[in-house]
Amino acid sequence: MGAEAKRAEEWADVTPDAARRLVTAAVQAFAERGYHATTTRDIAGRAGMSPAALYIHYKTKEELLYRISGVGHRLALDILRRAREGKGSPAERLAEAVRTFVRWHAEHHTTARVVQYELGALGEEHHKEIVGLRRASDAAVRAIIEDGVAAGDFDVPDVRGTTLAVLSLCIDVARWFNADGKRTPDEVGELYAGLVLRMVGYGGQE
Repeated sequence: MGAEAKRAEEWADVTPDAARRLVTAAVQAFAERGYHATTTRDIAGRAGMSPAALYIHYKTKEELLYRISGVGHRLALDILRRAREGKGSPAERLAEAVRTFVRWHAEHHTTARVVQYELGALGEEHHKEIVGLRRASDAAVRAIIEDGVAAGDFDVPDVRGTTLAVLSLCIDVARWFNADGKRTPDEVGELYAGLVLRMVGYGGQE
């Protein structure tokens, strides 16, 4: 799937078409220039619209960031909850959580950079809501690790710290992943799944 097709799929639920174009333009602008250095004129220009047209769909630049962040964090949470609730051993579920979470951050690295690294630009209420989604993602991974510890499969003295390390490792893929690089998103996902299983002291075969 090409970059344009991936972007269209990613924001398919954003309607009408003009609002979707503004979101995709904002993602590109925020990722390239950073939230604070991006103007509404930059975003509108990328979307082929006038600045006045932007305000029909989004009252502020921050509202655009909130929409992007909300969609991205809910997709991430859905990935991790599916793995938590899936069948299989804790090791299998943790590997699946990491594999799919990393793959999403690689395949959608531009969006993921904005979602994960521009959180501080959100207003107070929006920030509180998104932090709640992040905590839910943390809880999903922590639950899998706790299951593994309870089963005697994982050797993790500090579950909370290890959960943070696992999520940080996965999220960082968005910062460095290059679609023209040597590894595909699937390959990076498999690599990281193996790394995380070693982090939690899993000695069996996943």
